[in-house]
Formats: sequence, C-alpha cells, structure tokens
Amino acid sequence: MEIGLALPQMAPDYAPTTTVSWARAIDQGPFSSVSVGERVTFHNPEMVATLGACAAVTERVRIFANLWVLPQHPMPMVAQQIGTLDQLAGGRLEVAVGVGGREHDYRALAAPFTGRHARLDENVAELKRLLAGEPPFEGADPVGPACVQPGGPRILAGAMGPKAMRRAAVWADGISGFSIAGDAAEIAKANQLARDCWAEAGRTTVPHQVSGCFFALGTDEPAVDLHAFTARYLGFLGEDLAEAVAATARASSVEVLNEVLDAAEEAGCDEFILVPASADPRCLEAVTELVAARP
Repeated sequence: MEIGLALPQMAPDYAPTTTVSWARAIDQGPFSSVSVGERVTFHNPEMVATLGACAAVTERVRIFANLWVLPQHPMPMVAQQIGTLDQLAGGRLEVAVGVGGREHDYRALAAPFTGRHARLDENVAELKRLLAGEPPFEGADPVGPACVQPGGPRILAGAMGPKAMRRAAVWADGISGFSIAGDAAEIAKANQLARDCWAEAGRTTVPHQVSGCFFALGTDEPAVDLHAFTARYLGFLGEDLAEAVAATARASSVEVLNEVLDAAEEAGCDEFILVPASADPRCLEAVTELVAARP
C-alpha cells in the first residue's frame, strides 16, 4: 500500500511558504502523492493554484486533486485546469471528484446545491468528452491544453453510500474515501462496497481504492491539535455535531497511526492519504519518520 501526504492547507497555521516547503519535502520523502482539497468559504488556499505550485516544485510524487467538487464549476474550465496541471506535472496528475457537502461553497459560486448528485454524473461525462478532445459545442475549438496522459488522468469518486457508489461504478476508475476516525471496519466496508458495485456494474477491473484520515504528530499536544482541527474543519455541521465527530479522531500517536495504516492495508487500500492537522514542521518530520520506518 502506498502512503500519500496532503498539504495542511486547512490548518490555521498554514503560511505563505508552507505550500512549497511541504511539497518539496513530500517529494523527497517516502510518500506516493501530495494532495490538496477544495473548499471556498474557509481560510485555505485555492486548490488548483496550490496544485500547480506543487507540480512545479516536485518531480516524483503524483499530484492529487482530492477532492474536486465538480457540480460547482463549468466543465470546460475544469478541463482546461486539468490539462494545465497534467502538463505542469508531466503526466503525474490524479483527480478525485464528488459533490461536497458545503452549501455555502455552492452559494458563493452561484451554483445550485440541489440536484448536485445527478449533475455530477453529467459533469463527468462532459469532462471526459472534453479531455478526449471534443469541442464544448459545435463550431468551437477543443479546450486546451491537452493532457500528457492520453484521455486525461485517472478519475476517482468521492462516493460514500451505496447509491453514490453504484452511480460511481459506471464512470469512475476507483474511489477516494475517508474515515475521520481511521476506523478499520469503516474503511473495509467502503472498499468492499466499491468492489461489489463494480462487479454489479459489469466492470472487468477492480476499483482503485484510496482512503485517508486526519492525524497529528510531533507537536506539543498532538491530541489537542487533532481535535481542534477536526472540530474547526467540520464547523459547518454545527458546533455540537462537529465536536462529537471530532471526538472520534484518534490518530495522534505513532502507535495509533501505524495501527490505522495496517488496517487500511489489510482492507485492500491501494493508497492511504494522511491529512495533517497542523502545518508545524515537526508534524511533517514526525510523519516522514513514521512512514519511512514502515516495512
């Protein structure tokens, strides 16, 4: 199982220099990918620009957009951004897509929140046509630039429940799941559901299976940092629910994080994404040491 590391872009201590310093360190370390997510009405840096910077200063790791909320955007623009990123990365781009869950982001971008699940299916179909070189409308030129990867990068689905997973099985190359608690049973259940849905859809390939969790290591009080980060990140759910979910986040020690990674590997994950709760360089150093020491 490969292990990727996300940038700590949602952490409150993210600084102007964090993107480049972390991306370079991740590229030089034992990680498989550097990833960034999308969120609009928050303090984080924008996803596409950040991924572009990562692509420019790395040579080895995959550049992972995890996760692109497609129903918020026009597909020709997304296609152009994907082509640009794949060129900058020399064909190292990977993309996970989904519907998100933050109505304020949709409102901020003047996109309807309702009907987003059905639009995602339509968005992916359109995006694939554009990445294959078809023009956005009759008489138009194709959207450029062309991807280095023929037909575009692998597209994973941020699907969670059975209904979303069945829809994703029609068009996705795999799944990109997440378990805030790093729960072994939750990760295994999601992977099995994906395999079952792929088989039901008549797919002849096994889905690429990615999962992840929040973590904190190396700081003065990693458990406190992890809880505070998770509650703040989930604040859009309301204070009570955010605190309740944050209480389940537990990957704040070497022992627990290794336990989570072992369970993810046993569950069949091809890659596991570690999402830092802090931009403290000590967190980066600690997780690099942990991953490098794994068999």
